Amino acid sequence: MKRFILVCLLLCSGRLMGQQINVDNLIHIAIARARPVGTYAGQSHDSLFAAFRVAKPGKERTRIIYQIINYGQPTSRLGLTYHYKILDWSRKNNDRISEAIIMAEIAFQLAQNGDVAEAIKMDLAALKLAEKTGDNEALGIIYDSLGCCFSNADDTFTANNKQMIWYFGMGLKYSALAHNDIFISYDYGGLGAAYRVLHMPDSAAYYSFKSFEYAVRKNITVQVAQSLLDIQQLQTADELKLKYARAAIAVATLGKVNHVLVVGNAMLAQFHKAHGRADSAMFYARKSYGFSFRQAVFAQIEPAGLLKEFYTGHNADSALKYANIYYSARDSVFNIGKSQRAQALAYSEEQHKQELEAQKAADAARQRLYLLVLVIAFISVIAWIFWRNSVRNKRDKIKIQSTLNELKAAQAQLIQSAKMASLGELTAGIAHEIQNPLNFVNNFSEVSIELLEELKEEAEAGHTEDVIAIADDLTQNLEKINQHGKRADGIVKGMLEHSRAGSGERQLTDINLLADEFLKLAYHGMRAKDKDFNAEIVTNFDENLPKVNIVQQDIGRVLLNLFNNAFYAVNEKKKTEGDGYTPQVTITTFTPPLGGWGAIVRDNGNGIPDAIKDKIMQPFFTTKPTGQGTGLGLSISYDIVVKGHGGKIEVQSREGEGSEFVVQIPG
Repeated sequence: MKRFILVCLLLCSGRLMGQQINVDNLIHIAIARARPVGTYAGQSHDSLFAAFRVAKPGKERTRIIYQIINYGQPTSRLGLTYHYKILDWSRKNNDRISEAIIMAEIAFQLAQNGDVAEAIKMDLAALKLAEKTGDNEALGIIYDSLGCCFSNADDTFTANNKQMIWYFGMGLKYSALAHNDIFISYDYGGLGAAYRVLHMPDSAAYYSFKSFEYAVRKNITVQVAQSLLDIQQLQTADELKLKYARAAIAVATLGKVNHVLVVGNAMLAQFHKAHGRADSAMFYARKSYGFSFRQAVFAQIEPAGLLKEFYTGHNADSALKYANIYYSARDSVFNIGKSQRAQALAYSEEQHKQELEAQKAADAARQRLYLLVLVIAFISVIAWIFWRNSVRNKRDKIKIQSTLNELKAAQAQLIQSAKMASLGELTAGIAHEIQNPLNFVNNFSEVSIELLEELKEEAEAGHTEDVIAIADDLTQNLEKINQHGKRADGIVKGMLEHSRAGSGERQLTDINLLADEFLKLAYHGMRAKDKDFNAEIVTNFDENLPKVNIVQQDIGRVLLNLFNNAFYAVNEKKKTEGDGYTPQVTITTFTPPLGGWGAIVRDNGNGIPDAIKDKIMQPFFTTKPTGQGTGLGLSISYDIVVKGHGGKIEVQSREGEGSEFVVQIPG
């Protein structure tokens, strides 16, 4: 239904006071949804009052207050019995919110029946009470009541209408904070009425339509009918005045909103009178007066005045009757003494407000002065503390600097130790790699020496065939010596090539070849330490991996650290698992989706416990026994990969199953 209403609003296209709006669709919705107000099936005043006393303070109790005071006919002249019952109970039970709200409603009734000064006095007392509670709903209701009081004081006073705007504006503010839909619509309507009296038609039209639209959307039948009357008064064309008056009467009839029926029928009477239709004018004037009988005194003025005019010259008795009613009601509402009292009371309250504002300003100035003194004292204390700390810091700075220098020296020594450890492992691997070809060279050299001795003997003996056979053997030996010498030379040249890359310059490198070389060096280095060590090595090299620009020595060091850790892990597990366990280290190279290259070093060792996974990349953290590791291998590897090459290094591990280190370097 809410969506339907909004669609209707968007489709509006008529003209009202220069604004492109059309309320026809909303009128149809309002008539369809109109329901009687002020009737509560199966409940009486007494049962509602009993429910009020046990209701929760606040919104629930306020809701029942309005069920009680609107029971039957709203704003009627039938007495304020239950208003004062609610007031007495609220005071005895210290319910300040209900007390303030019912005082505002009593004030509204007083103003409607002519005693505006007393109504304003009671509203201002209620306002002070509500300000202490801070309840937004109560404040919104009271400010709305004050706006209504000034609307009844005397419309000829421009100052009153400006007060109306202020009070209705404040009422709108607090009612919106309290989400009080009924009083939001009332305050919109009050603002429209005030601007209309001030001859500001654009503002009047805006707020009157706003009240109507809001009341339709929230299904507030009373204000729907009242807003249609307000819109009617803004029209200049007679047919539009007639149209909106009839719409207001239709909604008010369905909703039994009698005070709107009074005004609406009076408007129709005026319309027919202006067009010379005396019978119709008399008919609607009587209807208006009939509905006004159960309303406030204020509601009797217009219908009684119309009937006085209609009967004058036609029926002297009836003319006199309605003249007495008219003047009595008008004097009750608008007599000069009461209006002056209301103005004086408003002026006094305004003076009081100004004095309070001045007092607040003086208090605020004193508070600012006290705050300034406190701030100065605080700053002085802080300055003294900083001065004292500065003196201490100067004394401590030398000690701290000395300690820092010692830490830097210790760190440099540890890093150097790590480098030496890596160099030792690398040297061991190189030595083992070169040892095999050197053994061949030595063996074949010794055999060749023996063959030369034998060659001399056979030559002296003249055994030509034997000499040729020995010479052939010597040739084969020399070829093998040359072959294994070149093998050793290749190993040395490869190491020198990596060593020359230590300048930090990047070179195009075959990652597969680099990984293979350092894998063998790490394996032989481990075997040099432990002759019984053996492991299965698995290589999964990506044959399509292109050469990449890297610092060879740095990446070689990373791979060597990862291989050393892998061989160490499987060797440690072998010591505990025995013959049923086969150590295995796997190296896999690949091309990442975004380019560059990647390498995965996997082992089936003991794995890394979850508790220390986040620490393994920290400097000086190691799980190896004291003296066997510096804790810098992975830390340095992390710096080389992440900081030096802009890549990343990640670890995945399951305790008891093994670890996997993944290195990725962008292209």
